[in-house]
Amino acid sequence: MGTSTILPDLGTQIVIPLCAAIGIIFSLIQWFLVSKIKLAHEKPSPKNGFNESLIEEEEGLNDHAVVRKCAEIQNAISQGATSFLYTEYQYVGVFMVAFAVLIFVFLGSVEGFSTSSQQCTYDSSKLCKPALATAIFSTISFLLGAITSVISGFLGMKIATYANVRTTLEARKGVGKAFIVAFRSGAVMGFLLAANGLLVLYIAVNLFKIYYGDDWEGLFEAITGYGLGGSSMALFGRVGGGIYTKAADVGADLVGKVERNIPEDDPRNPAVIADNVGDNVGDIAGMGSDLFGSYAESSCAALVVASISSFGNNHDFTSMMYPLLVSSVGILVCLLTTLFATDFFEVKTVKEIEPALKNQLIISTVLMTIGIALISWIALPPVFTIFNFGIQKEVKNWQLFLCVGVGLWAGLIIGFVTEYYTSNAYRPVQDVADSCRTGAATNVIFGLALGYKSCIIPIFAIAISIFVSFSFAAMYGIAVAALGMLSTIATGLAIDAYGPISDNAGGIAEMAGMSHRIRDRTDALDAAGNTTAAIGKGFAIGSAALVSLALFGAFVSRAEITTVDVLTPKVFIGLIVGAMLPYWFSAMTMKSVGSAALKMVEEVRRQFNTIPGLMEGTAKPDYATCVKISTDASIKEMIPPGALVMLTPLIVGIFFGVETLAGVLAGALVSGVQIAISASNTGGAWDNAKKYIEAGGSEHARTLGPKGSDAHKAAVIGDTVGDPLKDTSGPSLNILIKLMAVESLVFAPFFATHGGLLFKIF
Repeated sequence: MGTSTILPDLGTQIVIPLCAAIGIIFSLIQWFLVSKIKLAHEKPSPKNGFNESLIEEEEGLNDHAVVRKCAEIQNAISQGATSFLYTEYQYVGVFMVAFAVLIFVFLGSVEGFSTSSQQCTYDSSKLCKPALATAIFSTISFLLGAITSVISGFLGMKIATYANVRTTLEARKGVGKAFIVAFRSGAVMGFLLAANGLLVLYIAVNLFKIYYGDDWEGLFEAITGYGLGGSSMALFGRVGGGIYTKAADVGADLVGKVERNIPEDDPRNPAVIADNVGDNVGDIAGMGSDLFGSYAESSCAALVVASISSFGNNHDFTSMMYPLLVSSVGILVCLLTTLFATDFFEVKTVKEIEPALKNQLIISTVLMTIGIALISWIALPPVFTIFNFGIQKEVKNWQLFLCVGVGLWAGLIIGFVTEYYTSNAYRPVQDVADSCRTGAATNVIFGLALGYKSCIIPIFAIAISIFVSFSFAAMYGIAVAALGMLSTIATGLAIDAYGPISDNAGGIAEMAGMSHRIRDRTDALDAAGNTTAAIGKGFAIGSAALVSLALFGAFVSRAEITTVDVLTPKVFIGLIVGAMLPYWFSAMTMKSVGSAALKMVEEVRRQFNTIPGLMEGTAKPDYATCVKISTDASIKEMIPPGALVMLTPLIVGIFFGVETLAGVLAGALVSGVQIAISASNTGGAWDNAKKYIEAGGSEHARTLGPKGSDAHKAAVIGDTVGDPLKDTSGPSLNILIKLMAVESLVFAPFFATHGGLLFKIF
């Protein structure tokens, strides 16, 4: 067994924090570039002031009033988003503390709170640190993960609300300028999040090592709390934010577009500020926490399995840190990739926007493949063994490279299939738009069919990557495949955050009463953003499937189950109940959006009916009440779905034991992935079918009528039905899958010793 790696341990200690630092510095540079666009008016510079000011006159750039109005709107959106997140985090903070106590009590009670060393779980000849230590350190890492997750979401929201108005103002100079601002701001969020997630995890590992010393098994078991913290915050962020944004969106659309025939984002619509706030708290803060959670969990799953393989047994630090090294290289690769969009090539026309964003994915994937090959060569010994359900399996370093690679490319395939099904440049969405001729019912039928059909290729991609990676490197292979999919997270998040930013930019342009030319530019940015948001959700769902399978494997190993036999009644009842959970969860979130939207619709109607001069534009609507309705509804409604996900593993583990819990996790994974993919693609397709009819870009689109035609109204209804699917239920499901798995893994020692009460009684 050759244990030596080319990269020395000291090299690893330097490379990981260095890459994280580079990521943070790069995001600050991008932020500085965005901040150079001023909101206050300035005199044109004298040296070429003449031609500059000519252009300014023509485009209405000198319109102080417009700039001031934009700044006011941006301020309202920013305040709304900040106050919502503060309120949400207060509630979530209480939960966080309570759950931390729960982790400590449950894990500490495994050995009856004794402080003496215990036998190791996997190697009984050695002594390991006491269970009480694992309880304390798991609690600390849970809190670390939760705080990092909250900060990632909050920073993302701050950057987005800072950049939206700057994108609007740049759109006056042309679509290319606006694109760069929106994209740069997305990159700020992507790099901050990737670098922070990596840095905090790395620091935690090194600090915990001071206490644990050579007991790596205990050390990395305690680190799993980091993933649990990240994802539990993401769940509340995603569900709360999703309910908020969709209540406002549905309310604004139904009364504004369908009943009153006023355009989207019209300043007369009382729900319009709440709608734009929602884009930031749902799509940005929620998405940020969600992908951070995936990232933390796939790293934790890989580390847990590695700690009981030859890496951990031989205390080989560099190869132990392989998952973190992959992420470090990912940051450098994404940095290069970002420069392609902002500096090497310039977007000049509307047609170049979508290709520019898609090229980001292709470039990052190709470069990352080279990066992974390099890291696998220098950071892994030529031959090593991986723990595989009780036995050690021999693996070569090129096999591990293939595991990461297959995950990376599966992510790209899922991204492109999602794009094909949700972009209005292709047949599927055009068919859905065409079905609007005969009303909303056919639109809904076609949209649902499209969503179900869009599951086929992604599922095959996930299945192939699972088969390949498991065959080569057992559960560790699956964990690193998930990491491969998430290794280009900085680029993925950049193109994802770009969507809501340009959506907001369009909203601000409409509310500030800018010219149609500018609104058309922001619409073009927004339509591309819709598709990239769908691609981002595809990534999140695909990676969630792999992550939760890896966590499932780690849980099964930790709970000392050798095989999960589907034919035993204990397991089968778990399987069938687990498969039902995503439906129960979706029902809760959809109904929450429905009831919150109902309140919103009533309020918007009330204002239109009781405020004199509102429709004429002489009186101002009361935006604050609508913002309050969304805030209250989402805070109240996010608790039950959250409780369902957090309590299920605990109840099943305590009363029915680890075998049934294994069944529940498998069932939830299998059914959750399908609903998540179909829900987000159906919603995305309906949204873009509506945009396709509105834009009237082709002969076919023009036959479906201008805004306000019957076909357009049918499309709006489809879009409204799809809203909770694509922005609340769909994206939250991937957190449900991961969260139940990581929670089961953290509590596995407790379930293994004290679980299954009901079966013990009989």
